[in-house]
Amino acid sequence: MTHASGRRLNASAKAVLASLIALTGLPLATVEAQTSPFDQFPILIQCKYKETYHVFYISRISEDGVATYVASERMGGTITLDGQAKATGGASGGSCVGKTLAELRASHQAYDLKP
Repeated sequence: MTHASGRRLNASAKAVLASLIALTGLPLATVEAQTSPFDQFPILIQCKYKETYHVFYISRISEDGVATYVASERMGGTITLDGQAKATGGASGGSCVGKTLAELRASHQAYDLKP
């Protein structure tokens, strides 16, 4: 897996995105004009926990700016734009815990999907 910052979406990714936008019932121009909180967070974060690598994908962003990431086996974590990653669900943590978004990006553990 490579760091995806700055990559363009391929045709199939654009089709999937267009389908998801169509499900919202909003015109494409309306969706593009609004600033999404998802634009500020990476789509994926890669962490090592107990000698196994996991990929956490963004699941939601609460009104107070806390992003929740989830992976398999009911593992998850939270992070804010200016805070540190925290494990949730009883996990004691891994290689992401305590890092900021800037640190995760610098260590190539955060993957952005930018159009």
